[in-house]
Amino acid sequence: MIGILKSLFTTIRLYLLRRDQFQNVTLRRFFREHYDIEIGLHSYGCFDRWRMPGPMRIGRYCSFANTVRSAPMNHLTSALTTYPALYEKSFGVVEQDEIWAPLIIEDDVWVGHYVMILPGCKKIGRGAVIGAGAIVTRDVAPYTIVAGNPARKLRDRFPADLAAAIEASRWWELDLPDLRRLVAARRDLVFAPAVASVEAWIREARQ
Repeated sequence: MIGILKSLFTTIRLYLLRRDQFQNVTLRRFFREHYDIEIGLHSYGCFDRWRMPGPMRIGRYCSFANTVRSAPMNHLTSALTTYPALYEKSFGVVEQDEIWAPLIIEDDVWVGHYVMILPGCKKIGRGAVIGAGAIVTRDVAPYTIVAGNPARKLRDRFPADLAAAIEASRWWELDLPDLRRLVAARRDLVFAPAVASVEAWIREARQ
């Protein structure tokens, strides 16, 4: 009975915390301490340990559709059985859970509906876009757009020099009030970035 009440309390608590999932520090601490999932500020759609189990490291300003799923480990096809009792201690067969490397998802990643991230993918680079329905079987490079089954690169988001300038700006470290001021002052830079405008902003910021 105590276990049921504790589970119910946790469910209610998470429901309440998720209402402010964009910036809630308590929600992020809970996922870090209980599930080994670190989620940067302003990221959303990833506070579900069943769809997206840890260990996982997610940057800031990431957007996940609520149908995205991650599978951190495959069933063991070369073992006597494919049953998960061989790598999950909750079944009482092995002494400890199998430990695998965290999935790294850097800042400003957009993942569309019904995307499946399989164990072959260990890192999704900053600024990447994953199209709806994609099956991601390997790492995704920064600032690329991928889609399909298996996911393949469609194109780059930006030319290489512009991507480098955006990287150098580290804009994702801004909070929302800073971003609001940037939009007000440099709307063209935000909505249609160019190398010259981004580099000029970087120089001004460093003065």
